[in-house]
Amino acid sequence: MATDRTEIDPTDPYERTAQTFPILPEEMVERMMAYGSAEAVEKGIALYTRGERGVDFFVVLDGSIQVLDTDECGVASIFTTHHARQFTGELDLFNNRAILVTGRTGEDSRVLRISRVDFRRMVSTEADIGEIIMRAFILRRVGLIKHAHGGATLIGSGHSGDTQRLQRFLERNGYPHRLLDTDSDPDADGFLECFSITPDQLPVVIAPGESLLRNPPTGELADALGLTETLDPTRVHDVIVVGAGPAGLAAAVYAASEGLDTIVLEGLAPGGQAGTSSKIENYLGFPTGISGRALAGRAQVQAQKFGARLAIARPATALDCSKDPYVVTMEDGQRVSGRAVVVASGARYRRLDVPDYDRFEGQGIHYAATAMESNLCAGEEVLVVGGGNSAGQAAVFLSRTVRHLHILVRSRGLAETMSDYLVQRILSSSQITLHTHCQVTGLEGDGYLRHVTWTNMKTGDAQRHDISNMFVMIGAEPNTDWLDGCLALDDKGFVRTGADADGSTSPYATSKPGIFAIGDVRAGSVKRVASGVGEGSVVVSSVHRFLHPME
Repeated sequence: MATDRTEIDPTDPYERTAQTFPILPEEMVERMMAYGSAEAVEKGIALYTRGERGVDFFVVLDGSIQVLDTDECGVASIFTTHHARQFTGELDLFNNRAILVTGRTGEDSRVLRISRVDFRRMVSTEADIGEIIMRAFILRRVGLIKHAHGGATLIGSGHSGDTQRLQRFLERNGYPHRLLDTDSDPDADGFLECFSITPDQLPVVIAPGESLLRNPPTGELADALGLTETLDPTRVHDVIVVGAGPAGLAAAVYAASEGLDTIVLEGLAPGGQAGTSSKIENYLGFPTGISGRALAGRAQVQAQKFGARLAIARPATALDCSKDPYVVTMEDGQRVSGRAVVVASGARYRRLDVPDYDRFEGQGIHYAATAMESNLCAGEEVLVVGGGNSAGQAAVFLSRTVRHLHILVRSRGLAETMSDYLVQRILSSSQITLHTHCQVTGLEGDGYLRHVTWTNMKTGDAQRHDISNMFVMIGAEPNTDWLDGCLALDDKGFVRTGADADGSTSPYATSKPGIFAIGDVRAGSVKRVASGVGEGSVVVSSVHRFLHPME
């Protein structure tokens, strides 16, 4: 007789209990005992509480530890329980951010408590144990995101530029949340009434414990959610990495793994431009491709595992290169000092020179094509402007869900600027139409973009389409405004390096000793993820030679 079976969701880490909530072999637990101390804890005692920083790592010896989520009104609920030979924690154990959940004993229990310092030492020393823990932590964070456990609630119109800004920040930083779209979600009105929120105050973010933020700036949101860390202004780091794109993250991984005191400053979220790529298929070692966000997330964890610190939502605004050590000032006024600096601040997409362009930025004009944007424009006609790989990846990704997609290029085709595998997919897709020798000449709309006009520059023919979402990916402008004239730049604003800067034997050395430039911000660099990662790894040897010239 057939029995009913519950369908297992293969994308839900909570269903993969053997990896997400593993039971450690007794032999491993015995080894872990050397790094901590056993404690008897009565039932109902909180071992760690949401919002705390620097909490300890626990292994259940006997009894259980319940993990609790807290909703917007401060009501706690158990969503998983750790039993004998299982352990607590997730990715925030590798940094000093505020933790997302609460853990308490479910009965009289014995636990192994390992301090944060000893936990890091254990993960580095006991490689097999560290591998199990790292895999579980990554899966647990994915589970928290999928189920919005320990997260926040964002309420606002899905088409609003500020709603998209806040949602993009939360998603790219891997912070659990759910969006209540006031344009379509029936639950939104109840929340607005419950918290006495008027439509003119949207968007709002509700954090657990009834903390309400009305359209907060990104930095304020990061602070309120505990994503940022307090930096010690008296501490002199071995190396400051400015920018957490592929190049900056690679530099952080290699510098920290070789024992350098490393801090990374990032204005928004790890990944840079690559972090917005839906799928990178020509990156070595990933034959089925990997999203930019996933690649950046793994690299971030890897850097933190080796001890690098990451300060997000902290854009660099100035570099004082007249002092030793060098000093970088951030947007919030905090300063960090370092004996060496790696400039990996990348580049940003250029903007179109079209009337009303400013008015529709964030209100229909996008510079990234992720799942968030794909959901926003599902079933619609959309436009991608640009002929590089980023534009091609965006077009292929979006074409799966949109009604039809147009690609606009000013040149005669895509072959000169885009990888062949993307060109072939675009040309063979019935969902995509390529328009050559064309440029956008008109934008129309009310509060949001509604119509786009483009013109063929050879024939003069103009087309007007009902398009509410346009993706602009047309080349790069370097993020070098913050350098304050410290370094030699080329005529386009990119940092000169190597012989082009001061005759140095290092291809990444700038015109100032101890300051190096890598990735997209460097003049003459190849604008590819793999080359950025390569430069980030190789530059560390130059940093070492500068810091320790006699070795």
